[in-house]
Amino acid sequence: MIKNENASCGSNIRLVVAKNYMNGSREAGDYMAKKVRMKSEPILCAATGNSPTGAYKVFVSEILSRNNPPEKIHLLKLDEWGGLDMDDPATCEDYLQQKLVRPLQIPATRYVSFQSNSRAPVAECQRVQDWLAIHGPIDLCVLGLGLNGHLGFNEPADALIAAPHVAKLTDQSLAHSMLSTTRKCPTHGLTLGMRDILASKSILLLVFGAGKAKQLKRLVTCGISSLFPASFLSLHDDVLCICDKAAAALLPQGVFQRNKD
Repeated sequence: MIKNENASCGSNIRLVVAKNYMNGSREAGDYMAKKVRMKSEPILCAATGNSPTGAYKVFVSEILSRNNPPEKIHLLKLDEWGGLDMDDPATCEDYLQQKLVRPLQIPATRYVSFQSNSRAPVAECQRVQDWLAIHGPIDLCVLGLGLNGHLGFNEPADALIAAPHVAKLTDQSLAHSMLSTTRKCPTHGLTLGMRDILASKSILLLVFGAGKAKQLKRLVTCGISSLFPASFLSLHDDVLCICDKAAAALLPQGVFQRNKD
């Protein structure tokens, strides 16, 4: 079913409302596979957390079943918890190794990853920036919507940073469920900047669960503000947001959306 009329702030964001997490993950994984197959050597930027886990499972299955050569995919880590050991189970590294790198057998030469335990985090961000300058832009950037509206570790602030950078983590970010298994507390974040994200050719935003309903409503009804980094997605001309009915519960009537059962 199509509902017409767009909300003012999310006017460029296409919204798909799935029945539940499983259905939304299937839609997202299929979309990812379709986008990746459109390029001979695609750059896929991957977020971590609960939201994309189901989509990555579908994506891996689709890629392997169609025999799309996984060695042609460049995988770029969106962000990382700084100050943790690389083998800490709470790291984005551990997550991506389990969900994408090992299942797709992506070689180290095609995997670009912030090092969580770097003693020179600024230089680490510069390394990623230099790689993007040569190989970018990103073909598909997969994002989640933070509870405070952050994208990666682009946290709410008076001004946002364009390039990969060391981020000061907010209390909300430090309360993330990923850190429930950590051996120590992160000291900072490492993340792509807003310019890197918005330069992506396509963006897939995944928003699931009632806990994200307020932020999704804010995304499609608010004005653009650095205090809500996700609002900048409305400036991009190819953003697909896939959510479930729980996350969409507070959306106003008239928001352009396609319901997927």
